[in-house]
Amino acid sequence: MKKQINFPLKMHRRYWLQRFQKFGLFTLGAWLSPSFVFAKKEDADEAIQKITGNAKIQDGRVTLTIPPLIENGNLVVLKVSVESPMTANDYVKAIHVIAEGNPLPNIFTVYLTPRSGAANITTRVRLADSQRVWAIAQMSNGSFWQGSAETLVTLSACTEMV
Repeated sequence: MKKQINFPLKMHRRYWLQRFQKFGLFTLGAWLSPSFVFAKKEDADEAIQKITGNAKIQDGRVTLTIPPLIENGNLVVLKVSVESPMTANDYVKAIHVIAEGNPLPNIFTVYLTPRSGAANITTRVRLADSQRVWAIAQMSNGSFWQGSAETLVTLSACTEMV
């Protein structure tokens, strides 16, 4: 009976490649700081510009409710309501939520129809840091309305960095 001994010098190429890959990821993670990972105000403005196509955004009609102080950014309750009759001629087509401090500023988009009945949504989101969050409502007539809220997050989410 022949025994096979696995010496460190006789390890397979795949093993060494995996170790090198893990070391590279560790080095990259140590080199990057969270300031590189978080979005900037300019990124949020760019996301809003993509949504609106340079159309004028009016203040009002949109109410964004978010706690002013959040202990944990992993589960943040967010409520958006838009004043609209939700008729066939006048309704909310979409609600876009933008957070300037998240790695991807456009958190989510909800599409509505007149059959939705009311333009109210409640959900949970992850927030990476203390920041301003915007809700932009796109109306059926092509106009855009916005509301915003400022929040302070004590324990950040959306980051995998140490």
